Formats: sequence, C-alpha cells, structure tokens
Amino acid sequence: MVKLFKKIASAIFLGTLSLMSFTSFKNPSPSGGKSIYDFKLKTIDGEDITLAKFKGKKMLLVNVASECGYTPQYKDLQSLHEKYKDKLIVIGFPANNFGAQEPGDSKQIKQFCTSTYSVSFPMMEKISVKGDDTHPLYKWLCNKEENGSCSDAPVWNFCKYLIDENGKIIKYFSSKTGPLSEDITKLL
Repeated sequence: MVKLFKKIASAIFLGTLSLMSFTSFKNPSPSGGKSIYDFKLKTIDGEDITLAKFKGKKMLLVNVASECGYTPQYKDLQSLHEKYKDKLIVIGFPANNFGAQEPGDSKQIKQFCTSTYSVSFPMMEKISVKGDDTHPLYKWLCNKEENGSCSDAPVWNFCKYLIDENGKIIKYFSSKTGPLSEDITKLL
C-alpha cells in the first residue's frame, strides 16, 4: 500500500511539474510579449525615446493635425494635460493621413502648436497612422491580436487612445469625443 501511495504521489508530482513547465513557457501576452513601452519613437525635436518613460501614468495618445476642423482640440488637450498632469500624460502624434491637414515639417508643427495653443505636452515627430507606412506603434494600437483589447483604427485626425498605468489600452475615442469630455475624464 505504501508503494502504491508513493507511485501515485510521484505521478501527481511529475504531472504538476509538467503542467507548471508548460504554463511557464506559454506566452500570456497576445502580442508575443511586445508592450506599448517597447516602441522607439522620436520627439518633435528629434530625440529618441520609448513610452516606458511614462510608465506609471495614464497616457492619452492623439493623432493630431494643424489644419483640421478638430484642431481647436489642442486647447482642451493642453487643459487636460495641465489639470491631470500628476496622473496623465497627453502625447501628440502629428499625421498627414486625413485630408493632407498636417503638411508642415517638425519645426513648423512645433511653432504652430506652441504659438497658437501654448502646447507643452509631449509631441512626437510626424508619422503615418494608416496605410502601408503606418508607424509600428499605431499598427499595435489597432491590432487586437497584438494589444489584447482594441481593433479600432483612426478614421480621422484627433482620434484618441487612453492607456492605463501598466500600458494596457483602456479605450479608443473618435475625433468627436472632446479631450475634456466626461467620457474621458471619468476614466482618469
């Protein structure tokens, strides 16, 4: 009886070890381990950064344009940035994908944003947010298989992605959702 008990205990132990090994090699991330913090970006001033710089804060990522009907949202984005700066970082991504409404270069975009709307939140270099040349970050943001929760892609300028403190997408917002709307602020 003792021998039988030892064999059963041994089989259970080995089975548990086998299951633990299988579980530890199984990738829990839908993106193959890629997180939002892994993407390399350039600021509007040409500095290299990763979004890991903002880990621990929520982020609102916005594809922006200087000549769009939604361009006045820069004012509310700046207000949001100032009001919630202890827990939220607003990041602008100039893009010329919709109506060719961001034709300028980095120097022109920065000049417009700072002189017209006093923008002080981080601005990245101009990128593409749709099409064959979509920036890898926006490919990740729009691919549920990679990011685990969102398949929404920008359909116009000033679409927004709210990211939590751990780099997970909380929600996508269309251009129509104002930065100071309760839809966004209640999630902060």
